[in-house]
Amino acid sequence: MPDPILALVRWGAAGGLIVTSAAIMGSPGPATISLTAAGSAYGVGGCWAYLSGVILGTAVVLLAVAAGITAALLAIPALRVVLIAVSAAYILWLAYHVATAPPVTAESEGSDAPTFPGGLLIGIANPKAWVAIAAVFASTRLADGAQADAIAKIAVLAAMIVAICTAWLIVGAFLARTLRDPRRPRIVNVSLAAALVASTALAVLH
Repeated sequence: MPDPILALVRWGAAGGLIVTSAAIMGSPGPATISLTAAGSAYGVGGCWAYLSGVILGTAVVLLAVAAGITAALLAIPALRVVLIAVSAAYILWLAYHVATAPPVTAESEGSDAPTFPGGLLIGIANPKAWVAIAAVFASTRLADGAQADAIAKIAVLAAMIVAICTAWLIVGAFLARTLRDPRRPRIVNVSLAAALVASTALAVLH
């Protein structure tokens, strides 16, 4: 027997939400670029814990947006400053280790890779995630009732978070694996580390 709440959902409208979320949430930012950088430096196999942390942290942001507490949290200046400062410090640490990581080999994959707590921190404290998810969440209505609309959006966007984060990680690992010259992975890692710092600075300034 179908759930009476979900029966009210206009699933045909979910296509627009998927496209919008892919464009906005999937665009480069601190979390997504950090996943690509980690994948390039440590391989997919070594980054599952970090990926899980980013996904869970971003899901927490999604639930906060759905619950309507985003504005309340962002209205506390001290909390926002602390989150940004801690996130920025971790990102700088990650950027350094990515830039200095040796080329990935079967023996080195996963060595000193970023951890689940680090991913969770980036997911929650990522300034872009709060703005992007709030914008996407408000962009479309999937049902007339508030409860059905929220449940449907959470389901769709949670799936998109998993897909987007995993895709960025795989792209990074693919870049590393296709570069046979030992010097080229170093160039890619340094470039990704610089992009990670730059994207974080832009997210903080905006």
